[in-house]
Parts: sequence; structure tokens; C-alpha cells
Amino acid sequence: MPGENLSRDEARERAALLSVDGYDVSLDLRSAVGDGEPEGQAGAPRTFRSVTTIRFRCNEPGATSFADLVAPSVTALSLNGRDLDPGEVFDGARIALEDLAAENELVVDAQCAYSRTGEGMHRFVDPEDGEVYLYTQYEPADARRVFANFEQPDLKAPYRFEVRAPEGWTVWSNGAGELANGIWKFAETKPISTYITCVVAGPYHHVTDSYTRTFEDGTKLEIPLGAMCRKGLAPHFDADDVFLITKQGLDFFHDHFDYPYPFGKYDQALVPEYNLGAMENPGLVTFREEYIFRGKVTQASYEARANVVLHEMAHMWFGDLVTMEWWDDLWLKESFADFMGSFATVGATRFKDAWITFANRRKAWAYRADQLPSTHPVTADIRDLEDAKLNFDGITYAKGASVLKQLVAYVGQEAFLEGARRYFKRHAYGNTRLGNLLSVLGETSGRDMSAWARAWLQTAGVNSLTPQVLLDPASGRIAELAIVQEAPESHPEERPHRVAVGLYRRTPEGSLERYARVEKDVEGPRTVVAELADAEAPELVLVNDDDLTYCKIRFDETSLATLREHLGALTDPLARALCWSALWNMTRDALLPARDFIALVLRFAGRESDIGVLQMLHAWTESALVHYAAPEWRERGGALLAQGAERELYDAEPGSEHQLAWARFYARTADGPAGFELLRGLLEGTSVVEGLEVDQELRWAFLEPLTAHGAVDESVLAAELARDDTASGKRHQVRCLAARPSAAVKAQAWAQVVESDTLSNALVEATIAGFDQSSQRELTAPYAEKYFAALERVWRERSIQIGMDVVRGLFPALQDRPETLEATDAWLAAHQDAAPALRRLVLEARDDLARALRAQACDASAGTR
Repeated sequence: MPGENLSRDEARERAALLSVDGYDVSLDLRSAVGDGEPEGQAGAPRTFRSVTTIRFRCNEPGATSFADLVAPSVTALSLNGRDLDPGEVFDGARIALEDLAAENELVVDAQCAYSRTGEGMHRFVDPEDGEVYLYTQYEPADARRVFANFEQPDLKAPYRFEVRAPEGWTVWSNGAGELANGIWKFAETKPISTYITCVVAGPYHHVTDSYTRTFEDGTKLEIPLGAMCRKGLAPHFDADDVFLITKQGLDFFHDHFDYPYPFGKYDQALVPEYNLGAMENPGLVTFREEYIFRGKVTQASYEARANVVLHEMAHMWFGDLVTMEWWDDLWLKESFADFMGSFATVGATRFKDAWITFANRRKAWAYRADQLPSTHPVTADIRDLEDAKLNFDGITYAKGASVLKQLVAYVGQEAFLEGARRYFKRHAYGNTRLGNLLSVLGETSGRDMSAWARAWLQTAGVNSLTPQVLLDPASGRIAELAIVQEAPESHPEERPHRVAVGLYRRTPEGSLERYARVEKDVEGPRTVVAELADAEAPELVLVNDDDLTYCKIRFDETSLATLREHLGALTDPLARALCWSALWNMTRDALLPARDFIALVLRFAGRESDIGVLQMLHAWTESALVHYAAPEWRERGGALLAQGAERELYDAEPGSEHQLAWARFYARTADGPAGFELLRGLLEGTSVVEGLEVDQELRWAFLEPLTAHGAVDESVLAAELARDDTASGKRHQVRCLAARPSAAVKAQAWAQVVESDTLSNALVEATIAGFDQSSQRELTAPYAEKYFAALERVWRERSIQIGMDVVRGLFPALQDRPETLEATDAWLAAHQDAAPALRRLVLEARDDLARALRAQACDASAGTR
């Protein structure tokens, strides 16, 4: 609606004019239960009363400004005791404020809407027991859907919340709370930004613990800990492990940051239908409830959860205590939290291989994002809130974290951490920009940070580093080893890289091991590594050994030939993960045929010891077959994958996490009667794989491919839902129903997502996932034209989160023909004036499609060799 998309210029103007002294927010959530709009029925939204009092100053008395509120209606408004007519000053997104005094008080009594999109005050009804659960999610600017405010990060203020809730409920907010006379009242917060305020309310299962820390000066810090989830998930909730990671993290950050945790208590709520992984609300962190595992999962899942817990905890300092002024500097919190998540996971928990996961999984996200036409510097140009929403991406998170990892190698760990400590103390409860951080890092490192910042934070794109090895013909030893740096034409910046160069040879026992390592500063197009002259000739050169920098690793011909034959012999798991990542980047860049990558996986993945790397290989291999393999080879490639997955499933150690990973992969690759028969047999108990426990989550994993190939029908899915009549079961069933190979089913799924707005965010996501099946290209072909026809309407009518889900999820990527590329280009040419955020999403999807077509051409040429 008009005024909802706040611009950077408007925010700067308002911040220069106003300062906020405090908020009192009173919410009445008793309407969440009982009579009201039935679930899924169109019409007026269910609402709750929100009364907000804002005390603020204006340094230009008589000036005009505005407050933010996205609500169906406003009952009453007053400014400095003067009643305002809501019909005149409220347009649905903004409240006009005229003739401001030096000191002001705004009171807004509004009816705000419960959300079903995960934005604002989300309302969830548990199908298992009918209980209602509420939680808020605001980033970047959805607090205005719950209470009137000045919705920008640099207008910080303390908050006092009070909440009326249905009887029997518990309510949590950022501060400690207590129930008195039917009202939950919460302690005033420290000055924080609007987007990290939070309310969680409902009949949640709640577990408590505590953390105590005594500092060197004798002062003692006691932090009450809490963790909560829906009652239906309580039997699966391993809160003890969450508390263990929490305490380990608090110890770690206290050791390294020298600034006590500043927000009193530390609650963690795992909530339903959550759009993000988690959100760093101080004192009340919210997570997606999928971090509670209903069935057996691998250690990679526990590691991922630990990393997210620590990522959000790092935000208590990087983001909550010290906050960016505007979303341009979003990286000042997200890059640091992403780096600190892995740094603390390795340093504080049982997951000592988290840097392998970072190199293999997080950086893959960054490499993809940094090669899209929408790539941007880590410090981005964010014009408005729609830009901000899209910049929660692989560059802001994973590239930024990779750059910080490079910075630690560049300035040293202690200088880096001392810079952080000074940053917290200097800017506590304030807002910062890039220069504030560079200043303290320059102080602690003694280095000029401006050149580093220009190269790494203010330019976009990823460099490639390739070794050049010249051997002495007489001795057979290295005459010269150089590193060649290349940059794409679109972003030609060459950067300084601190790298470790590793040389590897096979041992007499056949393992491939490093025998020499040198750290080197790479600058310019070609850098000679003089320290390796006269070294024994290598079979493999790894130019970013130990993953110190952010780059795409390339190989010389000898190294690539070695990997083709001996990749599984690499004994170091990080080196092996880096090689796999490099080979995947080569596949995406159409330098390695998809069938060759698939062959490497089939040959060596069964020997991969790191479960997270193995699961990433499975995901990449599926993408290679679905998007990058030549269409005429897909059937053959699919059969090879199914055979290989079945072989590894039976060869894996019974009951092991590797066996579980191969079982899930086999389910996704099975494509013939024999494979479907095995999956059916495992579901019915007529077939057995020794040690494999087919729990409820695995049952759904087997049912989706069976449904997509028409091997089971709707009655089987209904019986499975009766067996698992839970919110999770419902999402699985919805996805499977949309996966059925029927034109009528596809039409219904399309209508539910595109033509209707009755599904919740979680069910929109499930329906899109089921609709888009790689085995059903012909069935979904008619929707390519419909997609482009619907884009602008969907973007205009839906919330930005649902709009993003639809635009990304329903792009006709599986119609991977030049005609689809031409249709995309035609839409972009005809819609130059479309919302920039919408155009960005379509441009990104177009780039992925063009990349797929290039890779398919590369793979097709391999078939003629």
C-alpha cells in the first residue's frame, strides 16, 4: 500500500529530526481464541487491539513527520493531548504528524491483524489439538503490523510491553515478565531497535535452566534460561542439548568479547510456520521449530542447530547491542554473526569440524549469490525496505563471513577480537556504519583498513585462483609455481588474498596427503610462490588450502587428473571438502560436464567421512542431474544415480547416519518399478535394510517420490496423515498431494497459491515444493506463460514474503529451453517499470536458467567425446 515501502532518504530525514525516549505498548490478544474468522476463510482478518504510547523529541518544533503502522483500522489517535481524526491522518501504513513540539507524546489505539504469512503477529492453530500459538517476527520492518512506531533501526528506544492473553496462556517478551491481575507486564528493555522487539504467547511447553558466570573482578552474572515449543513437539524436544550449546556459547563469547551479556534473561522459542532459520530478538530468540527433530537425523543437523544458536547469540552483541544505522550496513551484524557462529561452534562445542561445513555449504551459497546479476558489495546500496528484504542473502551472510575469515588471517585473531571489544564498548546501545568498525580494526591491527575495505567490502564478484606449475626437466622438481588470479568482466576487481598453498602426493599406502604448505599474499594477476621452488613435483596443488580466503579454486591439468582418479584418497577432510566445492563450481561454470561430476560422486562419495559434506554432495548431484545434465542423458544419469544410491544404502554401516543419508538420497533418485517396490516395501515392513529405522519423517520422505511417480494415491496419503495427524504431518501431506502426476492436481495447486490467499506461509511453501517436480516437466509446461502473466499482480497483492516465495518457487526453471529464456527476457523488457525487487528476483531466476543451458551444452559435448 502507499507509504509502506520506507526509503533510505525518508529514514535519514526522520532520524535527523526525531529522537525517541520510550514506548509503552499494550496488546490484547484474547481475540486469538474463540469466535472469529474461521481458518482459511476469505474476508475480514481476525484482529487484536494494540495501544501504543510513544514519547519522542523533535529538534525542529513545528516540523512535520510520520509514524508507521500497518493495520486494518485505527480507533483513536492523539498527539500531545490533541485528538486526531484517523480518517485524515492515517492511510493504512503511515500516521501523519504535524506541528510537532520539542517534546511529544503520541497515543495510537488500533486494531491490528493477526498474520498467516509469518510477518508481524503470526497466529497458528495446531491441527493436532486445536491449540492456538502466537509469535512475532519483524525483520526488517514488520513491528508496525503489531504496534505504532518509527520503523527504522537507528531510532532506538526502551520498550515496556504489557499483554492481555487468554486464560492459561504464558506470554514472553524481551524483558522479564510477570502475571498480575490478568495482565502480563514486562520489564523495560534497554534501548533497542523496533525490529528486534518480540512477543511469544500461547500454551507453549516451557523448560527452564540457568547460567552463572563469575568474572575476574569478582562480579557475578546470572542469566535465567528458557526454551519453549508447541505441546505437540514436547516429546521430541531435547532442551538439554539446546541449553548445553547455549551455556557453552555464553562462556565463549564472554571469554572473547569482554562485555557481559547485556539483556538479562535468555529465552529461546521454537515456533511453527517460521519463515527464517531464527531471529536474534534480545532476551527472546525465535527459531523455526524444524530444529526439533521428530525422527533420526545426522550429526550435521545437530551441528546446524548449534551453529544457529551461536549465530543468534553473537547478534546479542553484533546487531542488538550495536546496530547498523540503515540496512546498507546489514553486514555489520549478519556477516559477523555468520562468522562467529562457525568460530564459536569450533571453539566451544563438540562440533570441531564446523569450518568444513562452512567451506562446503555456506560458501556455496555465497559463490552462487556473487555470480548473479544482482550481486552487490558486502556493504550494499539499499534504497528502501524492499531492497532490504532481498539483501538477506548469501553475500550479506556467507560472503561477508568469508571475508571476515580472510580478515582474521590478514590482521590476526587477537587484533580482530580486540577490535570487536573496543567496538562494543565504544558504541553500546548505539548505531554504527562501516567507518566505525574500520576505525577500531585499524587501531588494533596497525594496518590501513581502507584499501582492504575497498577491495573486499565495497566491490562485488568472486575471483578465481589457478595454480601454474613449471617443472625442471632435469630434476623433475618445481621450477616455478605461480597463482593466476582472474576476475569476471562484469566485476573486474582483483583483490589481495592471504592463501595457504598446499602440495599433495600419494603415499606408498595410496593415500593422498600434503607434504608442503606455504602461506602467501596473492596480489595482482599473477603471483609467484618462490618458497615452493625446488619442491618435489606435486600430484595436486590446492591454492586455497585451509580455506583462508574467499575465491573459486581452479586446478591445473595434473591436479584435475589426480582428483578424477584419487579424490577419495585425500585424507584431510577439509582439503577434500574444498576439492568437492571447487569441482561443483566448475560444473556450474560449464567447465566440467555434469556427467563427470556425477561420476565422481558415484565413485568417491561412498568413502566420504564427513556426513555434512556427503549430504551436500547429494544435493549438488541432484541439481547436476536435474539442471545441468544434457536432457538426452538425464534418463541414463538418473538410472546410474539410483543404482549407485541403492548400492551405497546396502553397503553403509547398519544404523549409521551415512546409511540414513543414503536412504534419503535413494528415495529422491528412485525412478523405476524396482526402486518404487523397495520404497513401498520399506514403508509396509515387507522389505528390510539392516539397521535402517523407517521413522515417521523417513516415511514421508519415501512417500513423496512414490506419489510424484503415481505409485501411490491420495488414499495412502490420507492414511499416512491419520497416522501422523500433526502440523508437520499436514505439511508433508500437502506437499505430497501437490506432487501427484495429474493436470487437475497441478491446476488446483496453482490456484491455491497464485489465485487465492487462504494458505498459510508454511502451506504455500509445501504446495510449491510439491508442484515443482523434475519428473513432471510436461505437466507443468503450461504454467510458464501463466507465471509471467501473474507476476505483477502477485507482487502487488501479497505480502513481500509470500510474493518472494511465489516468484522464486514457481519460476519455470524446469522448462529449461531457449524459449523460456526468451520469454523471461521479453517480460523483463516489457516491465522496465516493475518494482525493482520483483525485477531482481526474475533476473536472478533468468541467470540460473541461462547457467543451466550453458552447463547442458557442456555436458552434451562430453557425450560426443
